[in-house]
Amino acid sequence: MSGGPDHDGVSGWRRASRLARPVLALLIGGAVWEIVVRALDLPAWQLPAPSAIFATLIADHAILLGSLLVTLETTAQGFLLAVVGGAGLAILFSQSRLIEDMLYPYAVILQVTPVVAIAPILLIWLPQPVAVLACAWIVAFFPMLANTTLGLHSVDPNLDDLFTLYGASRLERLLRLQLPAALPAMLAGARIAGGLSLIGAVVAEIAAGSAGAGSGLAFRIAEAGYRLDVPRMFAALLLLSAAGIVVYAVLSLVSWLVLRRWHESTFSRGV
Repeated sequence: MSGGPDHDGVSGWRRASRLARPVLALLIGGAVWEIVVRALDLPAWQLPAPSAIFATLIADHAILLGSLLVTLETTAQGFLLAVVGGAGLAILFSQSRLIEDMLYPYAVILQVTPVVAIAPILLIWLPQPVAVLACAWIVAFFPMLANTTLGLHSVDPNLDDLFTLYGASRLERLLRLQLPAALPAMLAGARIAGGLSLIGAVVAEIAAGSAGAGSGLAFRIAEAGYRLDVPRMFAALLLLSAAGIVVYAVLSLVSWLVLRRWHESTFSRGV
């Protein structure tokens, strides 16, 4: 049919247009920011212009990128621990209501306790890298646990009855029914946990920086703050924001690739 390629071209143009809109908004915002700073002649320690921030980013790229790698390494480790620990504990909850009733309230307590209050205590008890990793894990753990638990408990009752009718074992029910049904919720929890693990690492690094230790990107922000090097603070913040966007985009892509052929949440989406 002749309408197919045209339709694909229009869809591709619409997707490109949607992607270009936030980029255009960013460029306009940056231009207005630059004009305001120059028009009011604001000092760099008060509000640096975007040009000054990018100049600092280029001049200090070795230090900032090295610190970014440290932060990303901690984020990845905290995320993997949260995924394994949260999913594993959720599976245990699905097999034993007694264990869920005993332990789930403590997971909630761990989640609602601000990590900024926990970080100084962990820095006293643990070596600095381990304390930062623990904070990244604490923040990311609960979303993975809660989403996986919800998914495992949201099995279609008719399918559950069918497995019971055929005499399926507990392991067969878990592997062939509960886990596939919980997969969308697990992937949603992973997307949330990825961003939160970065936040937890940043909070712990700032606390470590207040104690005069650390090497991550958030430590560079604290260090620049003590020196009133505001352009470097903004440059480090820009890198952190970009890292968060990349983490979320990668996890969203993984989720789409896993679900695109069978789950209804991806049917109306493009690439």
